[in-house]
Formats: sequence, C-alpha cells, structure tokens
Amino acid sequence: MSLSDSRPSAPIAGADKAPRGSSPLSVRWRDIRNRALMSPRFHAIALATPIGRFFARRSADKLFDLTAGFVYSQILFAGVQTGLFEALAEGPAPEEDLARRLEMPLDGARRLLSGSAALGLLDKLPDGRFMLGAQGAALLANPGAIAMIRHHDAFYDDLRDPVEVLKIRGGGRLARLWDYDGQSADTRPEGRSTSETTRYTKLMEASQDLVAREALRLFDVRPFKRILDLGGGSGRFLTALAERNETAQLHLFDRPDVAILARERLDIRPDADRFRVHGGSFFADSLPDRCDLVTLVRILHDHDDEPAMNILRRARTALAPGGRILIAEPMADRRAHSRIGDAYFNLYLAAMGSGRPRTPEEIAEMLGAAGFSKPRTIPAGMPIATSAVTAVAT
Repeated sequence: MSLSDSRPSAPIAGADKAPRGSSPLSVRWRDIRNRALMSPRFHAIALATPIGRFFARRSADKLFDLTAGFVYSQILFAGVQTGLFEALAEGPAPEEDLARRLEMPLDGARRLLSGSAALGLLDKLPDGRFMLGAQGAALLANPGAIAMIRHHDAFYDDLRDPVEVLKIRGGGRLARLWDYDGQSADTRPEGRSTSETTRYTKLMEASQDLVAREALRLFDVRPFKRILDLGGGSGRFLTALAERNETAQLHLFDRPDVAILARERLDIRPDADRFRVHGGSFFADSLPDRCDLVTLVRILHDHDDEPAMNILRRARTALAPGGRILIAEPMADRRAHSRIGDAYFNLYLAAMGSGRPRTPEEIAEMLGAAGFSKPRTIPAGMPIATSAVTAVAT
C-alpha cells in the first residue's frame, strides 16, 4: 500500500517520551507568569508602557472573545436560519431590502447585519449596502458546514447548562438524534424516531464531502481490491472512494435502519453491482471478511474506550493479514491547545453521550492492542475536517 505523495506519513512516537512543556523549568516559568498576571500591581505597571498596553489589549480581546463566543455563534446561526448569506449571493443589497427578504423588522435586521459584518461574515459598503464578506462567501462554498450549523440547534440547547452536560452525559436533545449501540429501529429507546435517524444520517451525509476529500487526498486507496467502510452511513464516503478506485469491490456496514438508506442511494448508481450493503451491529453481527482495507471515517471518536476497542478488534477480523485500516476523524492534540478536538468535540461528544476525541498516540496504542502493527499518522492540511492514522493487520 502506498500513501499519497503529497503528504508523507510519519511513525507515531511512543508514549514514553515526556510531553513538551513539562520540565521543572517550564512549570516554574508558567507559575511566575500566572502570579504576575493575577497581580493588580503588574497590570498597573504594564498599562503605563506602550508595549504593555499592546499585550494587555490583546489579552483582553482574547478573553472577551471567549466570553462572547456563544453570541458570535448565534449570529452565525441566525444568518444561516434566515437565509441571509444566500440572499447576498447575487451581490450587494440595502438593509431595507434584506429585512423584507429575511422577514424581519428593520431594527432586528440591522442588528443581524451589523453583527455579521463585525465577524467578517458580511462587508458593509460606504453607501450603506451589505455584501458577503470573506467568511460568508467561504461558508456558502461549504454545504456541510451549513448543515452542521443548522443541526446545532440541539447542541446549543443542551449547552444552556454546560455543567449539566459534563455531569450527565447524553441527557439532552442531541443524544436523542442517534444511538451507538447498534439497535435497530424497532428496539430504539423511547423518544428516538426513524425520522430522527434519517435527519442525523442526512446531516452526516451533507458534512461528509469535505472529510472525504481530505481523507482521500491523504491516503491512496487505488491499490486495494476489497474495501469495507465500517459505519459508512448512506455511502457518501464510499462513493467518493469509488471515484478514486474504479475496480475494487466495495462493502458498507452500518445499523439496519441506516443500511436501508444506503441501499436506496447505492442501488440507483450505474455501478451499483460494485457495492454490497450489510446491516447489523458493530458488536454482534458478522462483518465481510478477507478485506484488504477497512475504513473508519468519523466513527471511533463517537465511542467510549471499551466499545471503540471492540470496533477495532472487529475491524481486524474483517482484514486479511497485511491488510490496512484507515482511521479518519478530528483528533485531540497532545500539546493541549487543540480547539477542534480538545474543546469542541470534547463537549459535543459529552452532549451526544458517547465517545471522546483521542490523540494519534492513543489510537496507535489501541491499534496495537487490537492486533495491528506499524501505526502511522498522516499529517493533515485541514485537521478541522479530519486527521488520519493507518496501521497494518498482523
């Protein structure tokens, strides 16, 4: 198996190395810094100098952004919900016209437009009209991001009490959209409907394109002949893979109710005979065997450690010796400054009630325990979409 030439892979370092920044000198420096930052006298001295005022303003801006972050996200959410960005796709418009199109009172529209411009989503022109800003234009180019933002109504609702989310995982609206225990529709817990399964599956489908492009850019799937996408949803990733590999037999395995949706989409393709859809439980039902590649795309981080280990062991049974596994998902960062994994997905998965983001090193250790060797991480250009780890079945 070869990896994409554009992104050389690297062995995953062992866990025996001390994390950066953990030396006594580093800890001592941070303690001195913190004591200074907590001192009113230090702040008075800093504000008396130009460079001190510069750093004080920068620090205050960062702290305010953390305080106001939820408001910023709600401005974005309101813009998506009202169709603001689509309304400006054709060009600039005055605020009165936008208020009518958004079906909002002029005062409310002005507040939304001003807030969106302040966040770079819109640009306000000297004549008072508004047009798409750089961030707004980028958003329209990413339907998956728009789908995720629309879906966040449940997540935002749960986060009204973030402490409760951390104390009681999976007790709110977000958790009702999905379950990860492989139950079929007729045994799903009370309150979870087929329509919710369809809604969540469609969300994953809409947000899969960016993930698929990045994963397939990182990893060369052309050499493989029998491929299993484990937890493949409606088949969005597998169909993207089919465009890169035109000869392999392609298998998709997911819950029975999701498998029905996948069959509906794949059976109408001209190359439908290449696809095999299997419905069942990750943990109980037989998987296709003798595969030379198993893909887990945004699957492992959705599960707690024990079921995640079970998934990896089951994936190993589907592979012939020497076959490959590809794990592609947003991951945590051992340097402890990853907003993607350590902040966003940590809270999202807590609200979901299952899973956590893991570092490549943690995944490598789990792969070793599941019967894989030679774990390698593949540097990603867009870790917000996905990072990747691959290993060999022993």
